[in-house]
Amino acid sequence: MEQQLSRIIDELYNLEVQPQVSRPAAEFGDYATNIALQLAKQVGKNPREIAEEIAAKLRETGAFSEVTIAGPGFINVRVSGSSLARELQAEWSDAYGTNQDGAGKTVVVEYPSPNMAKPYSVGHLRTGNQGWAVKQLMEATGWTVITDNHLGDYGAPLGMWIAGFLNFGSEEALNKDGVYELGRVYIAMRKALKEEAERGETTLADQVQGWLLKYENGDAEAKAYSDRFNEISLKHIHDVMNRMHISTNYELGEAFFAPKGKEAVKKLLETGVAVQNEDGSVIVPLDDYGFDVPLLVQKSNGAALYATTDLATILYREEHWHPDRVIYAVGAEQQFYFSQLFAMAKKLGITTELIHLWFGFIDQLNEDGTREKMSSRKGVVLMEELLDQAEEKARAVIKGRDVSEEDIKKIALGAIKFSDFVADRRTNILFNWDTIFALTGVSGPYVQYAAVRVNKLLRDHGYGMPYVGTYDYASEKDVLAKLLEYPEVVRRAANELEPHKVANYLYELARELNRYYEATPIATAELVEEIRHARLGVLAKAAHVFTHGLGLLGIEVPSQM
Repeated sequence: MEQQLSRIIDELYNLEVQPQVSRPAAEFGDYATNIALQLAKQVGKNPREIAEEIAAKLRETGAFSEVTIAGPGFINVRVSGSSLARELQAEWSDAYGTNQDGAGKTVVVEYPSPNMAKPYSVGHLRTGNQGWAVKQLMEATGWTVITDNHLGDYGAPLGMWIAGFLNFGSEEALNKDGVYELGRVYIAMRKALKEEAERGETTLADQVQGWLLKYENGDAEAKAYSDRFNEISLKHIHDVMNRMHISTNYELGEAFFAPKGKEAVKKLLETGVAVQNEDGSVIVPLDDYGFDVPLLVQKSNGAALYATTDLATILYREEHWHPDRVIYAVGAEQQFYFSQLFAMAKKLGITTELIHLWFGFIDQLNEDGTREKMSSRKGVVLMEELLDQAEEKARAVIKGRDVSEEDIKKIALGAIKFSDFVADRRTNILFNWDTIFALTGVSGPYVQYAAVRVNKLLRDHGYGMPYVGTYDYASEKDVLAKLLEYPEVVRRAANELEPHKVANYLYELARELNRYYEATPIATAELVEEIRHARLGVLAKAAHVFTHGLGLLGIEVPSQM
């Protein structure tokens, strides 16, 4: 209906608009739009008069069984199931749900970018999930996508790694526990540094900076430590990413960009963009962009910072990839830093659209019912532990059923991932095992089960016919209307970088199908062949949408459930 409205408005008023169509309460009609109210000022007419003109054109199309006007200019229409079926068939293809809005454009999506100095934690669950989903949405809308895992393999964490290992670690423990030993010594070092600072001492802090400077100056021993620790950590990161079914094209970490960043800082000083303070530190003033606080791009001792490597990263991507857009999947706590970073990019004359794809924390319930950020003090914090527990929960959910180990993993991962998309990414999400694995309500297993049920019906009874012209599709009307919404849902989710819109849509589709099953026989023996073929044909389209939509979120459909 949106396309028809757009054509009519262009014909009547020579305006290009994207009308919004909603689904009103059943007593008003099947679709509704307030486009007449929106056009009133542009057209210079009364909204009611505009609504009458548009309604007349809608009636002329013959696509609607009823077109009425309510209030000051709301247009309500009713459609037949057969007209919806024809419309869906006309739009249908193997690529249904995709578009080419971003054709010819390139986007870089950065995720999950973990700190290599400690094991992969739930702190990077959302950056991996949200980053991957946005990457999928960009591809579904025609963008050329480059993905980069911007590894935290440099800076203070590297110095803390080496100094921490020498002070608190051992070869035996490292050989036995690998990245978990590295994580243990990292945490021990952070605690020791805090206690040292409280005493007003700097011995350990000087060791951290000393090792970092050694590495920056090409010291062989520092490089050997870095290479060894990075190899251990990177294998662990890859293992977790494989279990989460996410990957990236590149892994250009901070260590790769640090030397380039220092060279870039020199050039900023030469051009006057950056200023060197009396203590030797270098800043980029941003007062002309509304920031009272300048961006620190180099420490007083010459050591690189996040801003140093991020500066080099921006310049590298501009030179090598020429992106139209760069999306950083990083949590909400970094909002101010990224606003400063993007302001510096503008100051350098960079016109690429830089977007901070931020999201809220993962909360958990305390014993007293209050919520707080998930932490190791309160339960699972490591991604491997989380995934292991999810698989145990999945086994309990399907206990007694013939479900393969592969499908159990799909259910477990689907439950974890879907929980990330039940609400706007900017909100904190509550991690609750009961709701995550619920077979009712907005959950991964609920949607996966709906997809499994559709696929089983198709396997058992065939895929029917794409369209049967002699059938009225009255019983399928609501399902068809929901299926017709899918391409626009994908478009909005991509344009607004909101994967949760896809998740909510899939839940609504699953709920609509369950209502349909309750009222309508699909393939019973007494059905005439044309009805059976028509109904199975609609379900085949629903199966495509489930697979495609869940795929955008990084979730697979199990074979059995």
